[in-house]
Amino acid sequence: MVMLPIQPTPFFASKNRAFWTLQLSGWGGYFLLRTVVAVANDQPLDLVVLLLLTTITGFSITLVLSVIYRQLIGRQPIVTWGTTAAVVLAAVIIHASIDAWVQSLYIGGANETSFVQRFIGISFIPLTLLGGWSALYYAISYFLTVEEQADRLERLEAQATSAQLAMLRYQLNPHFLFNTLNSISTLVLLKQTEPANAMLTRLSSFLRHTLVSEPGSQVTLAQEVETLQLYLDIERMRFEERLRTKFAIEDDAMDARLPSMLLQPLVENAVKYAVSTQEEGAQITLAARIMAGRLRITVEDTGPGANAPVRHELLDYEQDKANQPVSTGVGLANIRNRLMQAYGPDHKFETRSDPGGGFAVTIEIPFQMEDEFALGPDAQAASATGSDPADANSAAPGTNPQPASVITLNPRRAIGPAA
Repeated sequence: MVMLPIQPTPFFASKNRAFWTLQLSGWGGYFLLRTVVAVANDQPLDLVVLLLLTTITGFSITLVLSVIYRQLIGRQPIVTWGTTAAVVLAAVIIHASIDAWVQSLYIGGANETSFVQRFIGISFIPLTLLGGWSALYYAISYFLTVEEQADRLERLEAQATSAQLAMLRYQLNPHFLFNTLNSISTLVLLKQTEPANAMLTRLSSFLRHTLVSEPGSQVTLAQEVETLQLYLDIERMRFEERLRTKFAIEDDAMDARLPSMLLQPLVENAVKYAVSTQEEGAQITLAARIMAGRLRITVEDTGPGANAPVRHELLDYEQDKANQPVSTGVGLANIRNRLMQAYGPDHKFETRSDPGGGFAVTIEIPFQMEDEFALGPDAQAASATGSDPADANSAAPGTNPQPASVITLNPRRAIGPAA
């Protein structure tokens, strides 16, 4: 039998219902308490009618007070509190007058106490009741106001965070798209329709991947690798043998979660500033492993390094006293900001450039496993069989077998339709 989860509704979710619940329970409790006290003191039972009339009077007066207080909330403090004091005083006079009149009818001529004496004698009861009721009304109202402001601020912060994540997520390098379209245009001019069609198909697949996932969503490292494969398939058609890739990823790390499209800008920068700037090209290595409950990812290339002039566009720079560019790391702020939005201070982002060339970026985030039900069909099937979704890439025809922990990215594929 399927049990539906029951979630308690907040008491003040409906202000109207909460008001009537407190109103009825409060005055009902007051009437019950007065009745118990009267019975315990051997008072006549017909006194209960008098107590009921007094309770109804207080209940009715507080309903009028609630309407007045609702208009006073939000006004200037001097107006709110000054008017409230005057209204409470008038309500006490009315309540005490009605009680004194009802008591005079109940007692009749058996008691020589005058109306004024009776009014003064019982006025402290409505003063205590109405004063306490007014204080409680304002306390609850201001509490709800503070809660609403806090909820509104939290929603605004969540919207701002979502907007910032969306902005960071969509800041893909337009040069990649421009270069790809130019390459497709060149292939069309050379009447190489099959390569152009293959390149256009891979470009559409990559863009579809970037648009399907929601900004701020998380994917597994295996899914991120799949996206990188689509991207590098396109770049490999441009650079051919100059683009060499190697992924060394532990099996356990493939199920780790990370923000979607987090690594693509790093690989794109490596292609732009390492592969395209050297005649012999470069190798891009992505390594990932689990260390002490944290996921450590390193993207490294064998390019000229960050200190070479060609790398300054990657980082943005200022001029020092000797008119030499000094890297400020602004270009990598996109990824750094996404990590800050997703993990706060619980992450590490480091860059390293060796003197002889090469540039590396290291990211360390908390290791979080992807829920099995959130995985795609391929990943679930691979999980059920105990195999890695990316192992099929290393066994592709025409490639050399690699160790289980090393994934050869983007094996050679035939261009155009299969024969």
